[in-house]
Amino acid sequence: MMSISNPIQKRYDFVILFDVKDGNPNGDPDAGNLPRIDAETGHGLITDVCLKRKVRNYVGLKNSDNPPHGIFVKEKAILNKVIEQAYISLDINLQEVPKDVTDGNKRNKAGQGQGKEVERAKQFLCQNFFDIRTFGAVLSTGANAGQVRGPVQFTFARSVDPVVALEHSITRMAVATEAEAEKQGGDNRTMGRKFTIPYGLYRAHGFISAPLANQTGFSKDDLEILWEALDLMFEHDRSAARGLMGTRKLIIFEHSSAMGNAPAQQLFDAITVKKKDDNKPARDFGDYTISVDKTKIPQGVTLIER
Repeated sequence: MMSISNPIQKRYDFVILFDVKDGNPNGDPDAGNLPRIDAETGHGLITDVCLKRKVRNYVGLKNSDNPPHGIFVKEKAILNKVIEQAYISLDINLQEVPKDVTDGNKRNKAGQGQGKEVERAKQFLCQNFFDIRTFGAVLSTGANAGQVRGPVQFTFARSVDPVVALEHSITRMAVATEAEAEKQGGDNRTMGRKFTIPYGLYRAHGFISAPLANQTGFSKDDLEILWEALDLMFEHDRSAARGLMGTRKLIIFEHSSAMGNAPAQQLFDAITVKKKDDNKPARDFGDYTISVDKTKIPQGVTLIER
């Protein structure tokens, strides 16, 4: 079993600014993969799940998915098998009545865990998987390892200004099968559509709870990996569909205590992102100014800009 020590003892809140140019940052599969847009305001949206996916992918790539930086929720993963493997690694036979149940109850269903078994399996998974001790996870879908509340959470990202989704016709100069070729009458071109946003600067907020970090073992080393992932998560996530994306600024508020020294909203209000010229659409990060009103940052909170 891997051991994780030195959990963080301070609360953190942060703001991340990133942009997209000529790409679709987070298509909606229920809307033909159109970019997600707030129907009332026209602002672009990117889900918190999408951002977590990029962090997971970066950490998994950098560490070759090895403990203690394994990734639990990954492409083609069968989660129940991973949970069962935790019990196997702990040498717990799920088909037997646990010896460490102190309340006198026996297992009601074979293949499940209970009592101290659940806590042991939960600790094992937290110690070996970065995304479990960071974001939490539901570990009760098969062999029961309980539920983990993650110390790190994101909001949806929202564009600073309204965005416009453009639709483009694209052509593939080939077909997949001979039947398609015959149907096209020798013309092997196939047509498709692609959606992009000309430019959008997005802002998302994040929160890191020290008390929850102590429960999962989220450490200072994990915190540094998280900051690195947020800085570089787009660098290994390139695709033609997403266009040019990149993190532009990461602003961190470090509290001097575990419970925090100010409400997150008060700190976030200190950051203003404004377009330089309201008479023309933004097409680059340089079209915006970012300012921090330090008078709104109380004593006990340290501002860190990356």
